[in-house]
Amino acid sequence: MKNAYWIIFFIVLTIACSDKSNQTQLEKGAEYPDQESWGVTIILTDSSIERARVQSGHLEKYNQEQHIMLDQIVKVDFFDKKQNHVAVLNSAKAEVDQKTNNMKAIGDVVAVSDSGITLYTDTLFWNAKKEQMNTKDSVMITTIEKDTLYGVGFESDSDLQNWKVLKPSGVTNRVKK
Repeated sequence: MKNAYWIIFFIVLTIACSDKSNQTQLEKGAEYPDQESWGVTIILTDSSIERARVQSGHLEKYNQEQHIMLDQIVKVDFFDKKQNHVAVLNSAKAEVDQKTNNMKAIGDVVAVSDSGITLYTDTLFWNAKKEQMNTKDSVMITTIEKDTLYGVGFESDSDLQNWKVLKPSGVTNRVKK
């Protein structure tokens, strides 16, 4: 019986002195942001002229990739060359390439021009240099005249004035004359 106590004592002592810990270790090679911010506003410019103002609840910046991830409700205001507001875009998330200022809006994307055009899609790319938006996803567009156009694929300028749906279908409430 005395030996049983000594055996139990040494087992407890061995377990208590073991080198293993329950600390969570970071995954080797895992990608973590270099900077994080909350409640952010980013100004995208071309030759010192504001072209887009991006707002989000959370930002992750990756210096090596020159990449910004916005992952909490994104709002983008677009401006023309005279800095007049022309459109607003809302999405769940967005990615910004810091080398080019190009942006990809992701999830529940809604773009509304000041002229009354509204675009709904899942993803939308904005080319900062060309000032063009495009997607290969399904789209729905409503006009100020209450027309609704559906399709797959979309191209437009930033103010949604000159746009085209690549594979269109739709309905109109207009009376044929």
